[in-house]
Amino acid sequence: MNRSRDTRQPTARPIAFVDLAAQQARIRGRLEQAIRRVLDHGQYIMGPEVAALEGQLADFCGAGHAITCASGTDALLIAMMAKGVTHGDAVLCPGFTYPATPEAIALLGATPIFVDVDADTFNLDPSTIDAGVELARHHRLRPAGVIAVDLFGMPADYAAISTRAGAHGLWVLADAAQSFGATYQGKAVGRLGDITATSFFPAKPLGCYGDGGAIFTADGTLAEVMQSIRLHGRGGDKYDIVRVGVNGRLDTIQAAVLLEKLAIFREEIAARDAVAARYTEQLAGLVTTPRRPPGRTSVWAQYTVTIAGGRRNEVAERLSSAGVPAHVYYPRPLHHQPAYASCPVAGGRLPMSEALAESVLSLPMHPYLQPIDQGRVVEALAGALSGS
Repeated sequence: MNRSRDTRQPTARPIAFVDLAAQQARIRGRLEQAIRRVLDHGQYIMGPEVAALEGQLADFCGAGHAITCASGTDALLIAMMAKGVTHGDAVLCPGFTYPATPEAIALLGATPIFVDVDADTFNLDPSTIDAGVELARHHRLRPAGVIAVDLFGMPADYAAISTRAGAHGLWVLADAAQSFGATYQGKAVGRLGDITATSFFPAKPLGCYGDGGAIFTADGTLAEVMQSIRLHGRGGDKYDIVRVGVNGRLDTIQAAVLLEKLAIFREEIAARDAVAARYTEQLAGLVTTPRRPPGRTSVWAQYTVTIAGGRRNEVAERLSSAGVPAHVYYPRPLHHQPAYASCPVAGGRLPMSEALAESVLSLPMHPYLQPIDQGRVVEALAGALSGS
């Protein structure tokens, strides 16, 4: 009997933008044991894993105090509540970031003042702080602080930001939702700014299996206030309420997951750096690749390139057609969002934030991205740029 031979080529395996499944396969047994321990002791809220995680997080980055909480947004909110942010205050923040940053400011009745970002790192441009403070005073607002966002895993320029902010009596809150694990001038994220807030959203470099966050500070008194705010403003006991607070606790099961992920985090940071180095080498001359200033490391929450000539959307569509996931973070600067359109904008417009929103494209990035799959990404990007 004649049989026709199947000449179809095998389908290439899908490329994951963030491969949490590969990470889970590596530590699945330890995760199951950790969760089982929580099920056995039954302390699902503020169980022993929460305190253990806080200690290990503080040790990891060298911070004096680590306070876990329910999300990265709660971390920002609790930090500013501890600083007394309220109606009539203004807080400066970059116009090119995720809306959680100004959202936390607005929830406290304060006013976000949007400032522009640096062309090389996409982080808050320290030279814009003076204009932001002047604008706040023009609107009869009290300039209170600056939130510096470490976009895509790269710390902002904290030396310059702190100098400018200090000249105006402003505190600095490091929004490290994407950068925990990175360093700036030899200091780990968690020790930059007066307070540092981070997120453990699943897709972050260190993420749990739900929402979660943490706050870091060297100030013991401030840490006690934030611990109180996290528990509804609790004082000596749960029915002694000494200040307005929130329900901002991290679940014990999420703490258990994070303890196991933290154990391999340094290895994953090194792997992310290797992936980023391969991209930078292979994409040279094709697109503008991320720049890393001297004295800084990144955890590469995203590997984000810029594509000139208004071709970003076209290139993204061609990558999608080729089976390569790519995402735009972020397609609209915050001062163009309806919810924040009435907020003051330093200089009247933010040219760099606006330009980046039209040109950035983030490629697959995670510690388990294999060179063969990364080669497919680079090949597909080259093809998309050439139109082939």
